[in-house]
Amino acid sequence: PSPAPGRLTVYFLDVGQGDAALIVSPTGKTVLIDGGPPEASSRLGARLRELVKGPLDLVILTHPHLDHLGGLRAAVKAVGAKRFMDPGFDHPSEAYRDLLNFVGTEVGQVMSPEPNASSPQTLLTVGLGEGVALTVLWPRVPQETFLADTRSDANANSIVTKLTYGKTAFLFTGDSEPPTEEMLLKKPVDLTATVLKVAHHGGKHSSTAAFLERVKPQAAVISCGAGNDYGHPSPEVLGRLGKVRARTFRTDQDGEVMAVSDGTSVTLRSAKGGAGATSITGTQPVGGPVALGPIEPTPHGRAGRSVEKEPEPGVSRSRTPAESTATGERYVSLKNSKVFHRESCSTLKRSKNERTVYTSRADALRERRPAEDCHP
Repeated sequence: PSPAPGRLTVYFLDVGQGDAALIVSPTGKTVLIDGGPPEASSRLGARLRELVKGPLDLVILTHPHLDHLGGLRAAVKAVGAKRFMDPGFDHPSEAYRDLLNFVGTEVGQVMSPEPNASSPQTLLTVGLGEGVALTVLWPRVPQETFLADTRSDANANSIVTKLTYGKTAFLFTGDSEPPTEEMLLKKPVDLTATVLKVAHHGGKHSSTAAFLERVKPQAAVISCGAGNDYGHPSPEVLGRLGKVRARTFRTDQDGEVMAVSDGTSVTLRSAKGGAGATSITGTQPVGGPVALGPIEPTPHGRAGRSVEKEPEPGVSRSRTPAESTATGERYVSLKNSKVFHRESCSTLKRSKNERTVYTSRADALRERRPAEDCHP
């Protein structure tokens, strides 16, 4: 399963109606992007044990929907993980909350794709060795606010990444929506890619004609389940991919798709494609920036802070003089959450998770963002 040194391999894993892709760099660095639905858990864990030696270097959850996060617990249990990244988009899903609680205890570092505060024009880039780089194009909170009032805000704020190696590039789009694509098209960002992971399983609301014209994919991979209830991929998207002459692979028909890059060309093979292979020459400018301006690695971890347990019903929490502010208001963040609430927020009353208490809004803002339910 492991290619020879000098080869970058991307496995578009067959997880049914969901997404999961494994990146293996020439130096053996590994990144898992999404984990498919819960029903794919055992299959995903078994496949990762075949492909990965040692813990994953990074796990990325593009957005908190079940068909992308459902198998991540099994993936981490199967091989381990050093870092976990997600957009930091607040979502009420119980499955998402449970996953955050799990990775908070099982993964060494939990992070979000924030740009360097001292260089906000830069993008977060993760180096994977031998010139392979994974750059986060979106989101860029807090420098840019999350997209709001879209058809699906969780989808629209999916993590979008570009993987580059020599003249070849891969674009991973999660379930990004037209507003995401419109926003990216307005930026001075090189979106061209040799291989495109098609957004939202080929759903008609993504992969607009303007976006595909800018990306210019020579190959496109659609991750979807056979006979799914959503009609994915849609005829509209298949037609738009045909117009840009992208060679299209589908996990529902082709099974797992493996793409191997030597930095000059990408060779794609499918599990059900027999001995046939598709070879594509990359056109990415070697050494060219993904975006205008410098791109710097920006390690970010959630800052540590002592937490306190939720008191038992009927037991009051003692207060020190320092906790009393002019307004008497304190701010609270639940364990592994990226937002903070007013202490009086009903969300806190419903949760029994551990929590971090801040005595001032300024302290809370240094580590979290305001929640949308109580607007602290």
